[in-house]
Amino acid sequence: MKRRRKMLLFGSLLGATPWVLAGGVPPAEQVRIDRLIAYVESRSDVMFVRNGSAYSNQDAASFLRGKLSQMGDQVRTAQEFIDQIATKSSTSGEAYTIRFADGKTEPSAKFLGDELRRIKAAAKY
Repeated sequence: MKRRRKMLLFGSLLGATPWVLAGGVPPAEQVRIDRLIAYVESRSDVMFVRNGSAYSNQDAASFLRGKLSQMGDQVRTAQEFIDQIATKSSTSGEAYTIRFADGKTEPSAKFLGDELRRIKAAAKY
């Protein structure tokens, strides 16, 4: 009986996609993550506040790419990217915020979460 379970498990692993076996990000989720970073990069009308300092959209996108490169093995979905990489400092624990031209601010979790919802909604059509 144990041998049969092992054979079934092995057979199911052979049918698994390579990203599952490698523990990587599924392709559709990688596209979403890339689109979120591109969205950040496109928003020249906002500043990204991290650990008390404001950064341009381009600097923020570059920072997110670097942090993803360093910590990307901890995420498998775009939502995990938001939650674990793009919304708070891994050193200070301080939340990142978005500062709009009118001085209004909002957590980057909301800013990116709203965009992720738009991305997902657009994909349904």
